Amino acid sequence: MSCEGEVTMKIDLDRLTESELIDLNHRIVARLRMFTQLRAHASMLEFKVGERVSFDAEDGRRITGMLVRYNKKTVSLVTDDGHRWNVSPALLRRVAPMVKPSSSNAQSQNVLAFRKE
Repeated sequence: MSCEGEVTMKIDLDRLTESELIDLNHRIVARLRMFTQLRAHASMLEFKVGERVSFDAEDGRRITGMLVRYNKKTVSLVTDDGHRWNVSPALLRRVAPMVKPSSSNAQSQNVLAFRKE
């Protein structure tokens, strides 16, 4: 079955040699990886560097921090206590920005204090 305007190509798998089947498999896997990367990239672009985000860790804790970098498949965020996490963008949620009552400077929201090791 094909969508309207789409050209279908019938491949008789029984007539392909082993090497042709292997080549076809590699092409299919590469194409599927491309679709996965496109979806990850699209979900990444829903968030901006500097934005506050959260996700639920495997142990049930809610981790909150600032998105600091886009990676190939993940985004990096730094928590308020300085820990760094690489997370799939599909797991992220937006968080309201932290506002310090004593701070009148809006730029101070985007400054992170890193822990010293």
